[in-house]
Amino acid sequence: MRPAADEPERAAEAALRPRRLEEFVGQRVVRDQLSLVLQAALGRGLAPDHVLLSGPPGLGKTTLAMIIAAELGASLRVTSGPAIQHAGDLAAVLSSLEEGEVLFIDEIHRLARPAEELLYVAMEDFRVDVIVGKGAGASAIPLSLPPFTVVGATTRAGLLPAPLRDRFGFTGHLDFYADDELERVLVRSAGLLGVPLEGTAAAEIASRSRGTPRIANRLLRRVRDWAQVRGDGRLSLAAARSALQVYEVDERGLDRLDRSVLDALCRRFGGGPVGLTTLAVAVGEEPETVETVAEPFLVREGLIGRTSRGRVALPPAWEHLGLPVPAPSDTLFG
Repeated sequence: MRPAADEPERAAEAALRPRRLEEFVGQRVVRDQLSLVLQAALGRGLAPDHVLLSGPPGLGKTTLAMIIAAELGASLRVTSGPAIQHAGDLAAVLSSLEEGEVLFIDEIHRLARPAEELLYVAMEDFRVDVIVGKGAGASAIPLSLPPFTVVGATTRAGLLPAPLRDRFGFTGHLDFYADDELERVLVRSAGLLGVPLEGTAAAEIASRSRGTPRIANRLLRRVRDWAQVRGDGRLSLAAARSALQVYEVDERGLDRLDRSVLDALCRRFGGGPVGLTTLAVAVGEEPETVETVAEPFLVREGLIGRTSRGRVALPPAWEHLGLPVPAPSDTLFG
C-alpha cells in the first residue's frame, strides 16, 4: 500500500472524486465556510479570495481545489511547489492565466524563495515584475495580470512563510475523518464502481483506513479485486477481512512498515528510546520514510512517542504485538 499509485490507480482515484461541494463528504466546517466564500464571490461577479488548504495527505485538498474551479465555472491550472524552482517558472505560469482562472499550487510550502516573493505581489496586486537585462542595466517592467484565485495546499502549514500565509483570504484545515464519514465515502465510491458493498464490509474497511478517504478508496478497490478473483463478486465482511489480510492491513490499519517499526522498537530495542536513523536501519527504510510515512499515524494512535532521546514504545504498542507490557522500571517509555 506504500508505493506511489501508478497511472491506472490515479485514474481510478480521479474517477471517485466528488465534482461539487454538496457531493463532498466530511469536513463540514471547511465545506460550509468555503461555500459562503464562493457564493459571495459569485454574487459580486468577482474572483474569490485566495484559498489555503492545510492538513495531512489524502483528506481532499486537491479535490476541493477542483471543486472550487467547478463551482466558479472556471478552468483549473495545476502545478506544485517543487516544480517551481525559479521566479521565471512562476512568472510564465502567472502571465498565461486568464481572468477568473484558478491556480492550484500543491505543496506550496516548498516554493523556492524567489518564486515566493514574486507570488506575494501577484496575489496582492495582480501584477508581476519582468526583469529585463542583467547587472546594473537591468530594469523591472510591471506586467498586469487579470484577477485570478490561488488555491494553495500544504501538508506542513508551519513551514509556510508568514508573508505568504497572510495573503490568503481564507484558510481551511482538514482533519482526519470519523469512521461513519468514511463509510459514506465508501458507499458512494462503491456505487460509482458498480460493485455491491455490504454495510458490515464498509464499516470494516473504514475502521482500517486511518481516517483518510484516499486510503479508504484504495482499500475498497483491493477488496473489489479479491472479491472478483477469489470470491463471488460481493463485497461482504468476509471478503473485506480476507482481502485486507492478503494486503497486510491489520484491524487497526497498520501495514507492514508500521508493524516493522513497532516490532523493531519493542523486540530489538526493548521499547527504546532509540534514534530515528537507527530505527530506520533496523527496518530497512530511509529515515525520512519512517518519519513521514509511518511515524505520524503511530504517534496519533498512541503506539509510539517522540522524546529528546529518541522514539519509545508506549504500552498499546506492546499490547498490539501480543507482548507483555514491561514494568515502568524496565523501560523508558513513561
